[in-house]
Amino acid sequence: MKPDHISLLGWSNGGVSVLWSVRPQARIKDDKPDFRSAVAFYPGCRRLEAAAWSARVPTLILSGAVDDVVSARACEQMVSGARGRTARATIIVYPGAYHDFDHPNRGVQVRTGYAFSNDGSGRIHTGSNPAARTDSHRRVMQWLTR
Repeated sequence: MKPDHISLLGWSNGGVSVLWSVRPQARIKDDKPDFRSAVAFYPGCRRLEAAAWSARVPTLILSGAVDDVVSARACEQMVSGARGRTARATIIVYPGAYHDFDHPNRGVQVRTGYAFSNDGSGRIHTGSNPAARTDSHRRVMQWLTR
């Protein structure tokens, strides 16, 4: 196995797992490379922001500006706060994009009864955003091949 050839990718809760996994505190103790890079699509960043998050590998975060499941603003603040501890994180926030913006073909839907929503109402929006989908796929391919 060549750890420096492996990148982590995750969406939503999986994106949160990716962000927790790349923190310096999670580093394997033998100082050998463990991952090449990481990509997190629309992760929830509130707890990580409070935990003084930073990344030990290059990390790309892709989020929707109007995502009402998770807060793009919390991710922006998390990355901004990490600037003094790491320069390995990049965040892209897509205007007009909701949760699941990269879905291949899902019209925007309103869903209710969710345990988590930014406003606490349990009401969320999900759906494709063609511009964000296209750009995020391009960026991820560039990220993984650099």
